[in-house]
Amino acid sequence: MRREKNNYAFIDGQNLNLSIRDQGWKLDFKRFRKYLEDKYDIAKAFLFIGYIATQQSLYKALQEYGYVLIFKPTLTLAEGKIKGNVDAELVLHAMIELPNYDQAVIVTGDGDFHCLVEYLKKQKKLLRLLVPNRHKYSALLRAYASDMAFISDWREKLKYEGK
Repeated sequence: MRREKNNYAFIDGQNLNLSIRDQGWKLDFKRFRKYLEDKYDIAKAFLFIGYIATQQSLYKALQEYGYVLIFKPTLTLAEGKIKGNVDAELVLHAMIELPNYDQAVIVTGDGDFHCLVEYLKKQKKLLRLLVPNRHKYSALLRAYASDMAFISDWREKLKYEGK
């Protein structure tokens, strides 16, 4: 019988969403949550995203799919682009939760998480680094190629098909 693992995922929501859309498709977050559970024994999936008051139905759906949402206040930039940088929150929560999980899956292609990935690897707490785009991610993460998997490789399985 398979032993239950207590692994957590820490997901850079903006990096994930924008990287997938940049490749011309949308991620089915419900399928992705199930994939994390089945493939990596993810008990908790923390999704770090910018908070926009008009997106309540999205947030409710994500919670129903099994994500724990961690919000960051957003800023509207001069050109109208909305920015919600979640880097500090993701690193902080990964460290706060450290005693509570066996191993972590970090979902990002952002090199700002290099120090977190490095630390988790040294502590034998890094299960996998999931990078959204095989062809476009920070060179700082290349040192962890043996720990990487690419969400872009699962496009057919994880793409949103619409209603």
